[in-house]
Amino acid sequence: MRPLPLRSTVPDTTPRLVAFDLDDTLAPSKTAIDPRIGDLLLALAERVEVAIISGGQLQQFRSQVVERLPQTDPALLDHLHLMPTCGTQYYRLGADGILTVYAHSLTEDEKTRALSAVREEAERLGLWEAEPWGEILEDRGSQITFSALGQSAPLDAKMAWDPTGEKKNSLREAVAARIPDLEVRSGGSTSVDITHRGIDKAYGMRQLADATGIPLDDMLFVGDRLDPDGNDYPVLAMGVACHAVHGWEDTADYLDELIPTLPVRAQV
Repeated sequence: MRPLPLRSTVPDTTPRLVAFDLDDTLAPSKTAIDPRIGDLLLALAERVEVAIISGGQLQQFRSQVVERLPQTDPALLDHLHLMPTCGTQYYRLGADGILTVYAHSLTEDEKTRALSAVREEAERLGLWEAEPWGEILEDRGSQITFSALGQSAPLDAKMAWDPTGEKKNSLREAVAARIPDLEVRSGGSTSVDITHRGIDKAYGMRQLADATGIPLDDMLFVGDRLDPDGNDYPVLAMGVACHAVHGWEDTADYLDELIPTLPVRAQV
């Protein structure tokens, strides 16, 4: 188990926006949220803005979260913000479905160089799986993602592949040296993500601040990778109040404590 960073679980002020990582925070990697999490997210949205920021693509947000939310007043969905690929894409929920706010894609040249670098370095380091569960490399438009065991690998295999993060970190460093004009980050349990420079979850939080008018000091972030090598760490490093969790059950227990302390909006 990774040590938790030294960080208060309570922001200095009552948060007006609570943002979450997705995999291993709201749900196990690439699986649907539990009904308990769905109920808690909507209860939270009655009180504050709710955002999800993840390296995953939009379809992952749909299948894991949006399609699993309980039926509710469509007006409540206005308070949900979806930020796939670490904030390079931004969507809102509404009565008419998912609405695009923006999507910043990589150029074809950037994609080609990223795909070549990550495959060649993975092969050189002995990290290219001969018989993966699905595709290892994925073009997500604004992000290239390497999934060591394939996009459809079972959870137990993913958790056992790199428990210390050493494999991912060595690959990240090697790829970053090849494409210094792009951002290369350690992602989920078996993934490495490549985006434009300066794109990480801190970028997503800043975009949320601009879009909502809510200062970063009034936000709270919940994630499972707040350690210095984790993809949630940039949010902690930028000074946003953070709470570290170890799985969706831990998140649910925390929300059970947090939600009653937040006032319900006069009108949703």
